[in-house]
Amino acid sequence: MSDVTKTWEAEGSASSSKVRVMTVTAMLSAIAFILQFFEFPIPLMPSFIKLDFSELPALIASFALGPVSGGAVCLIKNLLHLTQTQTGGVGELCNFLLGAAFVIPAGIIYKRSKTKKTAVIGALTGAIAMAVISFPVNFFIIYPVYENFMPEEAIVGAYQLILSSVTELWQCLLIFNVPFTFFKAICSVVVTLLIYKNISPLLHGRK
Repeated sequence: MSDVTKTWEAEGSASSSKVRVMTVTAMLSAIAFILQFFEFPIPLMPSFIKLDFSELPALIASFALGPVSGGAVCLIKNLLHLTQTQTGGVGELCNFLLGAAFVIPAGIIYKRSKTKKTAVIGALTGAIAMAVISFPVNFFIIYPVYENFMPEEAIVGAYQLILSSVTELWQCLLIFNVPFTFFKAICSVVVTLLIYKNISPLLHGRK
């Protein structure tokens, strides 16, 4: 086989791989966008805080295709969601920041050594990062927007219906939102670890 033929085959393989990555990333972004609409309240949280699994496809993309694809899924799903925004894009921005903080570290760690152990370590690291970053994101970005529609006293009051001892917004976020965000991430981690081995061949274009 000539060097030219080998070069053509290598370029064709690289081009095919890029197309597959783009296609799978787009598919997972669409799934993530749809999952954003399937949200539901959970006990011990104010009714305006709801759980969804839209970070799940992004985490799968980060493991299967790399952290860039995982971050791309977070970005694309929120760009698509701008057509439905009720926060002038602020909610979508914050959702992207939290999602990226979750899936990018997970993907980076897993990419270094693709074992189940590093997958767990990476996913847990991402979950912790998402929970930690949720505090400043909520305190400095999300809730100032909410306060245009609902006074801070009313927001804190919603938390006080669950825990009467909280009196400040930062307490509400630390006691409720940070653990909730971690729990939300862990839900995606658990599902990913359960299904990833079975869907990995499909995502990588293998039968």
